[in-house]
Amino acid sequence: PRQIEGVRCMHAENVSPADFASNVNLLICLLPLTKATEGVLNIGLFRKMPRGSYLINVARGAHLREDDLLQAMKEGRIREAWLDVFREEPLPPSHPFWLYDSIIATPHIASITNQDNAARIIAENYVKLKAGEPLLFEVSREKGY
Repeated sequence: PRQIEGVRCMHAENVSPADFASNVNLLICLLPLTKATEGVLNIGLFRKMPRGSYLINVARGAHLREDDLLQAMKEGRIREAWLDVFREEPLPPSHPFWLYDSIIATPHIASITNQDNAARIIAENYVKLKAGEPLLFEVSREKGY
């Protein structure tokens, strides 16, 4: 685990979720979506965070229990949330998130694919696959990312 002078570094191996959450006032979710991380952003976590904390989720919509976020905001646990991902995309006009000025919703648009670069990677991966070599940017099915 990395240590940075003047910064309290916490790693999954040496900190409990409760200890982690109690020291976080800005939580940015960048996790891969796996069985273990689905619903990880929930009322139990939010209630361990300091009052008036902030949440940013740019990973996957299924990480967040949406009703739990609304409850945490009503309780003053989460002051503001910036969300780029949702369980249902695009976010329906009738969704309660639209009623909160303290929830900032952005469209889940990662980037525009560079067609020349994508074609090159596909061609390289075809050659690697035929040669039995590891592929570029391969996703581990065991890990889920």
